[in-house]
Amino acid sequence: MADDLRVIFHVATAADWAAARAAGGYTTSTIGVTLEQEGFIHAARGDQWEDVRRRYYAEVTEPLVLLVIDVARLGAPVRQDPVGDDSYPHVYGPIDPDAVVAAVPLAPLAPLA
Repeated sequence: MADDLRVIFHVATAADWAAARAAGGYTTSTIGVTLEQEGFIHAARGDQWEDVRRRYYAEVTEPLVLLVIDVARLGAPVRQDPVGDDSYPHVYGPIDPDAVVAAVPLAPLAPLA
């Protein structure tokens, strides 16, 4: 359940994160999709974010950051929603920049052999 999650993660482009800080809220659901279009912002637990990055961001060439989000600081609700055989946290509203306790730059992924 979402109450058990203290920290969640979101892979973002550095440009989207910079724009969110300037605007006062992060509203990118996933690469190229807005919160308004999707209805929530995709997030991941600590054991999920690397797989999400490999699956959905492997071809992204612009700089990426890993947003480390303190759930208690969010103004929007978080739910664990079923996705396939697992569940993923989703943020049902903008992410307050103050809820992001770190934005860790991600090195480019090595190409798959």
